Amino acid sequence: MPASRIGADSPTLLLDLGGVVLGIDFHRVFRFWAQAAGVDASRFYDHWKLDEAYKEHEVGSRDFLAYTQHLGTTLDVSMSQTQWRDGWNALWTEPHRQVAALFPALKERFHLCAFSNTNAIHAESFLQRYPDVMGHFDQLYLSHEVGFRKPGADAFKQVCELMQIDPQQVTFLDDSKENVEGARAAGLTAFLTQGETQVLKVLNAL
Repeated sequence: MPASRIGADSPTLLLDLGGVVLGIDFHRVFRFWAQAAGVDASRFYDHWKLDEAYKEHEVGSRDFLAYTQHLGTTLDVSMSQTQWRDGWNALWTEPHRQVAALFPALKERFHLCAFSNTNAIHAESFLQRYPDVMGHFDQLYLSHEVGFRKPGADAFKQVCELMQIDPQQVTFLDDSKENVEGARAAGLTAFLTQGETQVLKVLNAL
């Protein structure tokens, strides 16, 4: 990641990725998988859960093969690993280009970092797809690499320790109310932003 152009004691702008910087649509994942497996999409809509296996995948303790084997068993579907992967990466729509356009000016005043609940497959995908956007960040704190995930306040405190900055010096944006509440409990200034328009409104007011 590029070095920041500001002082080490300057405040940090910490952003979620999916829904704040990168456009995502989980319906695309379910539609792809349903077609690949030859089942109705309701199989995924009705029975896929953000369960313990999902959380283990996001903190790096369960790899993608083990996670998709779990899904195949619990959802009673079968497809190739390539199909599982391609469907998983069908998540992306388009980056929020107007948001990314603000990054150079924001980096004059803030360290620009990201804290995202994600996994190795998605991280590899968005880093390859959007190098122009991701290249603006001074540092990425990705759940599968750091070993913890939002929304717990302890997770935000750990990220602040990794950044070597006081939580009160951090402004955080996320599209999840639960994550914003966790950030606030850890002492960060946090904003709930649901959609590119709200992200732009908050960033332009900083």
